[in-house]
Amino acid sequence: MAGSGKEAARHWQYAELPGVDLLRARYIRKTFVRHTHEHFVIAAIADGVEVFHHRGADQYAGAGALALVNPDTTHTGRAGVPEGWRYGAVYPSPEVVAEIAAETTLIRGTPGFVSPVLDDPYTVRLVHQVLRATEDGNALAADTLLRVAVTRLLRLNGGPLPQREVRTAGARIAARARAALEERMAEPPSLEQLAAGLGTSPFALLRAFRDAYGMPPHTWLTDARVRQARRLLDAGTTPAEAAVAVGFTDQPHLNRHFTRIVGVPPGAYRRERKNVQDVRGRLLLPSEAWQNRQLSQTYAPRTAGRPMPPSSGTPSA
Repeated sequence: MAGSGKEAARHWQYAELPGVDLLRARYIRKTFVRHTHEHFVIAAIADGVEVFHHRGADQYAGAGALALVNPDTTHTGRAGVPEGWRYGAVYPSPEVVAEIAAETTLIRGTPGFVSPVLDDPYTVRLVHQVLRATEDGNALAADTLLRVAVTRLLRLNGGPLPQREVRTAGARIAARARAALEERMAEPPSLEQLAAGLGTSPFALLRAFRDAYGMPPHTWLTDARVRQARRLLDAGTTPAEAAVAVGFTDQPHLNRHFTRIVGVPPGAYRRERKNVQDVRGRLLLPSEAWQNRQLSQTYAPRTAGRPMPPSSGTPSA
């Protein structure tokens, strides 16, 4: 995709890397609306600049930097320069990150990332090597490199995530509203009906919901529908069936919102999932020479022509 003036993206899974989504993309005019992920976002920028709104401020990630977003954190995404941005991303589940953190760090509690942008070209290379290993069917290298990358990020930029405690009356109302919307996803009530059922006013509910979840209820509902559609597509449901099941009027309605949040159309997303299901259970290991070459490149990055061991304490310059 480098050097191309066209947008392109591939969103896939690798059967031997469970709990992890994978992405390669080049975007120029693409704009991601406010949304969240159930998994962590580890996006390694190869070219250009990505801008994403995160916790009240625009964040800029250029070549050699990583955009890092914790689960259930509202954010957006767009190009920061006319030529757009090219990147590779891994999306490990909270369970995968917690397992790695427990084994390799001293973080107590639920692990997560402290800063949304980290300038670390070494880990950027690791992320792209994970993607190449999955494309080449090298399960051993993919798993190893992912664990090295996540460990490094947690050591450089990790800490315990704050616990979300529902203390205020507004937060409790927002949580009840969210539960009601999840239960009635396909046929949601109006804002007025939702507020009346919770014993509050529409504007009070709107303020409470935005404070709790970073977006108004209708935006959150669209995001939740796309999440549920992804689960259905993962299970083999067709896009047309998934659209109706989650409450979209038809498949084009799903296509529009799905692409704006996930970055690829639901049909392309489902095809990649089907490919994973077809090969699940098979372990493909390329030659020992290939593995040694990849790991030597990973553990011996060069600076000024000299090999340098990976750092575990400070970010790259």
